[in-house]
Amino acid sequence: MSTESAHRLPTSVVLRYGAGQLGAQIFRDTPAVLLPLFMTTMLGVPAWLAGIVVLIPKLWLIACDPLVGLWSDRVKGTVGRTPFLLFGALGTALGFLSLFLVIGYPNPWAAAISVCAIFFLASTAFSIYSVPYLAIAAELSPDPFERNRVMVLRMIFGSFGVLVGVGAPQLLIAHFGGGAGGWHAMSWILGSICLASMLITAFGLRAVPLIGVAWVPGNLFTQIKVVSKNRPFLILLSASFLSNIGQAASYTVIGFVFLYVAQAIWLIPLYILVMASSSLAAKPIWLWLPRRIGKARSYVLASIVWIAVTITWLFLGTGGDTMFHLPGGQALTGEHLLILLRSVVIGVANGGFVLLALSLMTDTVDYQRRTTGAANEGVFAGLFSAMEKLAFAVGPLLAGVVLSLFDFQSSTQGMIAQSDRALVGILLLYSAIPASMQVLALLIFRKFRL
Repeated sequence: MSTESAHRLPTSVVLRYGAGQLGAQIFRDTPAVLLPLFMTTMLGVPAWLAGIVVLIPKLWLIACDPLVGLWSDRVKGTVGRTPFLLFGALGTALGFLSLFLVIGYPNPWAAAISVCAIFFLASTAFSIYSVPYLAIAAELSPDPFERNRVMVLRMIFGSFGVLVGVGAPQLLIAHFGGGAGGWHAMSWILGSICLASMLITAFGLRAVPLIGVAWVPGNLFTQIKVVSKNRPFLILLSASFLSNIGQAASYTVIGFVFLYVAQAIWLIPLYILVMASSSLAAKPIWLWLPRRIGKARSYVLASIVWIAVTITWLFLGTGGDTMFHLPGGQALTGEHLLILLRSVVIGVANGGFVLLALSLMTDTVDYQRRTTGAANEGVFAGLFSAMEKLAFAVGPLLAGVVLSLFDFQSSTQGMIAQSDRALVGILLLYSAIPASMQVLALLIFRKFRL
């Protein structure tokens, strides 16, 4: 039997692992995209304060994620990682539901404090799920390309998560009449999907054997000292942090881009559908290309393509001649077609470098096992997850500051007219700022070696 076939995971295992990313992606993306919009248009919270609301729970996760990782490492030999997945899934779904339940706060400050507290608890539950979930990816197989296969299937479910978590909410809110009722219905439906998918992974991996290696004892500071000697991990961690800040800033304003600049909020579901579909269709590329040119070079290639197309958002306009009509009668213009063309390229490239960053993270854990004979997978996953979540807190904060600097006006009455200066700020957050962050990430990543 060949080494590759000996290490090959059953497809059912890979599917059961990947299914959990559907719910995880919903929780990661939907609040990132909708909370700022929800708070600024429904609760009257200023944009800068909305950014802080998202930041505070993420700051806590800097400590929470590594601690969860260390905790799950310590009890892995006795109870496994299933209890973390189970209770984390339940808490995450309940927290998601609660975020959008209340509209009638007495004032914007009360709204901001309440939403912040709910998001704090929900994020903690998500940490309890997501850190062991990522650690398991590094424990399923010693083969780097088999781990890449695991990540590809995980990202396939993640693409569906983007489609559901970013593309569906506006449709659901509108379908159920908008306003408070629309937001409530959306939170119930997406919260239920989130719970079901995460429980599939929690129960589906109970009996799956994981790589068993020596555990490195010690407190969190001891563990961080050990991890700090893993140069490939530190380089990848730094590059991913910068990349994710740009990603998070752009996610924060996607609703603003379509609402205020493109003036086609109805286009978001189609945009997300095309992007998710192209990402799904491209997954075989990210299975094949790393075997041909390596994971690191594939990551660089995907990043360069993404940077090039992201810059073009600076030239986004409105109107144009009608090219044809959609089945519902909505006119699709040339500008709309350019938006959808961008979504195709973004889906392929973004799906590539996000997938490969996670796949390379499992390789740095394997590097630790091979060079030292021991690795605390949960700690590595916890640190990587903590920095990702910190980036997705800094991103909305950055977006809130930029929007405020460019005179974006909040409201309790839905959409109001914005100045040309505010529109420029929105476009910068969706184009030049994330593209620049990805360039900085590549400058750091060029030193990556295993």
